[in-house]
Formats: sequence, structure tokens, C-alpha cells
Amino acid sequence: MLSEAHRAVVKATVPLLETGGEALTQHFYRIMLSGYPEVRPLFNQAHQASGDQPRALANGVLAYARNIDRLEALGPLVGQVVQKHVSLQVLPEHYPIVGTCLLQAIREVLGPDIATDEVIEAWAAAYQQLADLLIGAEEQVYQANAEAPGGWRGARRFRVVRREDESEEIVSFYLRPVDGGPVPAFVPGQYLGLRLEIDGAEVRRNYSLSAPPDGTQFRISVKREPGGQVSGFMHQMAQEDFELDVFPPAGDFTLQASERPLALITAGVGITPAIPMLEAAAREGRTVHFIHCARHAGVHAFREWVDDMAARYPGIRRFFCYSEPRAEDTADGTGFLTREHLEKWLPQTRDLDAYFLGPVPFMAQVKSHLAALGVPGEQCRYEFFGPAQALEA
Repeated sequence: MLSEAHRAVVKATVPLLETGGEALTQHFYRIMLSGYPEVRPLFNQAHQASGDQPRALANGVLAYARNIDRLEALGPLVGQVVQKHVSLQVLPEHYPIVGTCLLQAIREVLGPDIATDEVIEAWAAAYQQLADLLIGAEEQVYQANAEAPGGWRGARRFRVVRREDESEEIVSFYLRPVDGGPVPAFVPGQYLGLRLEIDGAEVRRNYSLSAPPDGTQFRISVKREPGGQVSGFMHQMAQEDFELDVFPPAGDFTLQASERPLALITAGVGITPAIPMLEAAAREGRTVHFIHCARHAGVHAFREWVDDMAARYPGIRRFFCYSEPRAEDTADGTGFLTREHLEKWLPQTRDLDAYFLGPVPFMAQVKSHLAALGVPGEQCRYEFFGPAQALEA
């Protein structure tokens, strides 16, 4: 039970987390990933190597400590964590491992003079409160997934029934259940969790659903990243009839009902969740300004499909911007996306809903540009393909 005394101790550690939280979480991951190999598949090792995952955890721990007595101030953070956990199948039995390693890291990084028994006791109680909160919320999602028409719980075996090159870098995979049953509807913007075995080791990844739900299959579209373990494996090995384990759709970066004009602003493979969003919005009769950025036409996925949608639905305005156009390419703008581009391509009203997704520097610029143009911050939504980061231009 988290007492008032515990809360006071945890809040007193906030200055330490502000200056040394990342070192603590780096040590935490070293302890856990070396001592508990069973949880390794839940973590992307590339994000560990880059420091993005320890940095994201440090920011999350700091936010929790700051708001230990008013968890509602965490806002959407808890929901985002729950959805990521569900997509990778984080289970109640994983939480004691995390707690043990976190407390050990606190002791070893802060040292006995700071990490006293009182501090460890307070953080143990605080961690248990958070674990109970997440476990309860995740169980609700697992149960809802299982009870949905066509839904399931845990892993379900799927087969690649078709693959299609979308660009020089992106391949789409059409997945159907091996059991022949239906699949659940999902909300545009959600993603699938995959479980694969590569070189004898289990790995798990999330990929956005890139086609509207049809009740029979899912489509994901995977960019081959330089040195990417899973994306490279999918491009090379996931031919037709390849089988893999799939977890139910998850994610809260989803298209919300609204009568306002919609702006979908993407770059690179960030276009994938915007495709089902565009189709859903168009069918609802919304005005949509679809803005996509790519290096050149060769790496621009779904261009013909978007052009076709714009021809079929008069409410769609589409604009393409190429930063490194080739001689034969045609685009509405060149160079990186600027405030001037957005000012010209967005609707005249700034009372709009903006969804944007792409590389972190791109999203930081878009966020800054939208603010400067007067689009309300609460009407702007974005998501990270990897660990959450601060979007500072």
C-alpha cells in the first residue's frame, strides 16, 4: 500500500531523476536483459543501442514520480503504455521481474547513502501501485480483444497470402489466419504485434495496419531499414505461405470522429496508418488534406492509390513534397516540408484536426509549424514508431 510517507519520499527523488534518470534506466536494462532472457523479445535491441528506450523510460519514471499523488495528470501516457504492452503481450508475470531490476538499479546507481531502506521501500510501493494499474487496464483490453467478433487472446497463427512492392523500400504483406476464421475490425491508425523467430531467437515488433478492415485479413507495410533485423527478415523470408504469430490490433493513435476538416501529414513509412484513416474519413464525407513527404517518387508508397482516392472523392486534396526529386519526378513541392508549404496546402480555417507521423525531426518541425500557423495544440495528434520522445524543433 502506497502511503503518504511513501509519496513524499518518491517525490523527494525527483531532482535525482531529473539529472540521473537515464543512467539509472540504462543500468536497469543491463540488469534485466542480462539476467532475465525471457523478457528480451519484448524489447527492440536497436532502441536499446540508440538510447531511445532508456531515455523514454527515464522520462516515464520521472513523470510518474512528479505526479505520484495525482496520476490523472499523466494524461494519455498510461493509455499509450497499455496499448504498447498489449501489442507485445506484456503479461502480469513480467511485472515482478521489472520491479526487482528497477529496485536493484536504484540501489546500485544511487548508492547506499541515498538509496536507503526507506527510499527502496517507498519505490517498491510506488512501483506496485503502477504495476497494479497497468495490469488491470491491460487485462481489460485483452478481454475485449478476445470477446470481439473474430477476436482472440494471445498469439494466433497467420499466413502471408500475398506480398506486394509498394516502393523501392516498402513491401505490403497480406495476412490471413491459418484457422480460416474471421478477423476483428480495428480502428484506423492501429497496429499489429508480430512474433517471429530469427536465427533461433524470438523477436516481437509492431507494424501499422495499412488497409481498412475487411473482416478476413490484415495488411501491414514494412520499410526495409538499413541493418534492420526484423524488416530485413520480412523482406527476404516472408514470401507467400510464410507463417508467423500475430497479436490482436492495438494502439490509440486512431482517427477520432469529428466534423472538422482533417489534415493527414506524413513522411516516409509514416504514410501507412494514414491510408486507412484517409479511406475512412473520405467515406464519412470529411474534407481531407493529405500531405505526404518522400525523398523521391521511387520511395513514395501508395501514390497511385492516393491519386485514385482523390479522383473518386471531391473532398480530398492531396499534396506531395519530394526532398530529393529525380529529373522525371513530379511533385507539388520540393525540399523539406516548410511552414509555407503547410500554409498553402492546409484548409483556410485553422479549426482542423491534424494527424502527423514520420521521422522524429519531421514530426518536430510539423508540430512547430502547426503551432505557428494557429492550429490548436489539442487538435494535433502524433505517434512514435519507436519509444516516445520529446518533440522539440
